[in-house]
Amino acid sequence: MNKLGAIVRDHYRKLLAILMFLLIWQLVVMIFGIKEFILPSPITTFSYLLIPELASQYDWFKHIGTTLVEILLGFAVTAIVGILVAVVMTWSRFFGQIIRPIITLFYSLPKIALAPLFLLWFGYGIIPNVMIAFLVAFFPIVINTAVGLNAVDEDLLDLVRYLHASKWQILVKIRLPNALPFIFSGFKISATLCVVGAIVGEFIASFQGLGFVLKSAQGLMDTPPMFASLILISVLGLSLFGFISLLEQWVMPWQKSKKNH
Repeated sequence: MNKLGAIVRDHYRKLLAILMFLLIWQLVVMIFGIKEFILPSPITTFSYLLIPELASQYDWFKHIGTTLVEILLGFAVTAIVGILVAVVMTWSRFFGQIIRPIITLFYSLPKIALAPLFLLWFGYGIIPNVMIAFLVAFFPIVINTAVGLNAVDEDLLDLVRYLHASKWQILVKIRLPNALPFIFSGFKISATLCVVGAIVGEFIASFQGLGFVLKSAQGLMDTPPMFASLILISVLGLSLFGFISLLEQWVMPWQKSKKNH
């Protein structure tokens, strides 16, 4: 109960803001008599999620499951590859000089332009959507991790080298712990970008998922399920962001104590 009370205390303002937003949205639709196909009310939107007769038309659980798998796989691949690339760049100056121009090249490319190529190479399904999510979300993790690994006091590095610490010991015991705040900042940015990438992929190369529902509803001018899909996409993004924040507090409890002071 104490933990539940602490959670409510920490987040009641956010919950209150969401409720106020929904109330204002409902009032605007009612007062101005806005047509449903332009802007459905929250009551109409949530009815497509909660009323079985309406929800059964869209098989929400299947589409949510597909999008969730794509987001999680995209984020997992992004986190692993991003951290490994940043470590290699920091470990070897030679490889760093080779990798940086390649990263800059891919970063400058419009990711949506690569989607048709993934469709051609991998066909319809989860894989091209995961690849798009990876490309969209990859760069913040690499950049943040590399900055964190290099943001170490040179005097400290000189001291541990004088004590004959190996390169591996310096990486594991000094560079990586020092980079944790940077890594988690990159995780938070990449989490939201993975959601964007997965939805973009579903627009182009998918027969299911919340992005597919959005595209299908748009073709039918059926606005309420479009808004319902957007709400579900937001919930998935916020849930992943919240999980990363909790993981950050667990891995780095000292950061929370600093904020409290």
